[in-house]
Amino acid sequence: MANHIIVEVVLAEFHQQHLRRFRLPENASVLDAVKQSGFADEYPHIVQQQLFARRGKRISPNAILENNDRIDICRPLLIDPKTARIQRAQKQK
Repeated sequence: MANHIIVEVVLAEFHQQHLRRFRLPENASVLDAVKQSGFADEYPHIVQQQLFARRGKRISPNAILENNDRIDICRPLLIDPKTARIQRAQKQK
């Protein structure tokens, strides 16, 4: 019997977080996990960006997963964080 790993794939929308946990064969990649999660079919516009993170750091779609990894599917930023801080500061004046 082939060895398996357990992984979680998370996609966060503005007001809701979707988390899916499942088993994959050892040596599965980030892209394998995203495909298995079903998010590629449900949210193709987000997944096509191929912005993924593990433990808060960007990760390649071809990176090999480890047992109990959590992969975050990241959305592109709507506004530069520096610009957002400046706008908030201006509103508070």
